[in-house]
Amino acid sequence: MKISLLKVSVFLACLIPLARLGWLGYADRLGANPIEFVTRSLGTWALTFLLITLAVTPLRKLGGWQWLIKLRRMLGLFAFFYACLHFLTWVWLDQFFDLHDIYKDVLKRPFITVGFASFLLLIPLALTSTNAMVRRLGGKRWQRLHRLVYLIAIGGVVHYWWLVKKDITQPAIYAAILAVLLGYRALAALRK
Repeated sequence: MKISLLKVSVFLACLIPLARLGWLGYADRLGANPIEFVTRSLGTWALTFLLITLAVTPLRKLGGWQWLIKLRRMLGLFAFFYACLHFLTWVWLDQFFDLHDIYKDVLKRPFITVGFASFLLLIPLALTSTNAMVRRLGGKRWQRLHRLVYLIAIGGVVHYWWLVKKDITQPAIYAAILAVLLGYRALAALRK
């Protein structure tokens, strides 16, 4: 499969969660609390794409799938895209753009504090994801900046974990996947 066809296919596949939400909204199947359903769904997909992006390096190195590197940037930008939609849904539909209430919520609720901080850290990564920015920053500085993704992923998992009140099964699964992905990197760094 040609890489351009692969990229188009992956791009379209990455839009499926958004199309599904649109369909559920159209069919009036978002549940008793549609704002919460949409917000959580978008947040879950942001975290999912973040972990998929982090999985590219181990899969490429362990499986020999070098072509995956050509998809990593797009996958990372989809993580940012879904994080933006998650944040926008909270700011618009939950907080009605009330800056005072947003400020109070960020300070008062730890899961929102961590999620908001993680979102803010994700912005410079998205802004510097172009080839021109890699050249402008220089490879080493760009790489150092993009290591923030590890902290962002940890923040995303903590945000999700603290949000859930009773059944922590799903956040625990995300935490385990992240632990494996970060553990792989730690072992690779120790081998060097």
